Amino acid sequence: MVGLASLLDLPPLAEDLVRVEDALRLSVETGDSFLTEVAGHLISAGGKRLRPALALTAAYAAAPDATTRPAPEESVMGGVSVELVHLGSLYHDDVMDEALTRRGVESVNARWGNLVAILAGDFLLARASEIAATLGTEVAGLLAATIADLCEGQVRELTKIFDVGRSEQAYLDAIQGKTAALMSASCRIGALTAGLPRSSVDALTVYGQRLGMVFQIVDDVLDVVCTDEQLGKPSGNDLVQGVYPLPVIRAIAGTPDLRGLLGSPLDDATMNKARDVVRSNGAISAALGVAGEYAAEAEHAIDGLDDNPGVDALRSLPRALVEGVPV
Repeated sequence: MVGLASLLDLPPLAEDLVRVEDALRLSVETGDSFLTEVAGHLISAGGKRLRPALALTAAYAAAPDATTRPAPEESVMGGVSVELVHLGSLYHDDVMDEALTRRGVESVNARWGNLVAILAGDFLLARASEIAATLGTEVAGLLAATIADLCEGQVRELTKIFDVGRSEQAYLDAIQGKTAALMSASCRIGALTAGLPRSSVDALTVYGQRLGMVFQIVDDVLDVVCTDEQLGKPSGNDLVQGVYPLPVIRAIAGTPDLRGLLGSPLDDATMNKARDVVRSNGAISAALGVAGEYAAEAEHAIDGLDDNPGVDALRSLPRALVEGVPV
């Protein structure tokens, strides 16, 4: 997927993301060199920094000339806090998935073991909470609630592994927690730390939630339609792991025979056969239609904000994600 940050073409964003990067590295420095190395492992590997980019762009919505000057330091640190939550969740996800690589490097669990990975993920979440506490009680409470949402969303997904009867609503409930909640929090924290009016803060919160739904649905479609080379990671991984997202749920409804291929771990041949079914029966278009509905809701959520470059960039983003799918 094209990175959100690259779609948010705003003059100060690149330099502000450098500030985020520097603060990320500092945030994981400890008196223990081993913990510092492990906690900084994925930071050093890079990443799209989607959530900090959203926090910063929400902050740019504060004033007509907001994109002509750097974001407030509080907004930068808000971006750091949400990225640390995201990174901590990746450490834990890789343990659950028994992943060997992440972002082109050896995963923490593969290199140092599951126990170290879990503790390092906990450390990142703790650092995120510590930073949030410096930004005020509302931000601290929001981040804590968002971490709980992430856990709930992940549990909702885990309870439906290899479940060919997974409902569309169960899928949407899961991605609301595991993806949309943190994107919503990113936008809200950016708005709060930039001092936007409460009505604008609330509008950007709704926008971030709807954008998160778009992002995850599109990401799940890409897992089905793209090659390994296009994704930069193994494609069809959801099918292999028994995580049946929206396009698969729609395909099962339209082609009942697909049920017979799923419900248990797949070899490569069966996985590719299942992908062919999903790609050929209209399920991809149907899933993108749902993403398009969420995109329209995201755009509508910020209709009341005064136009400026930051708001304009946010408004164009949801539709760009949907239209960027190579179908």
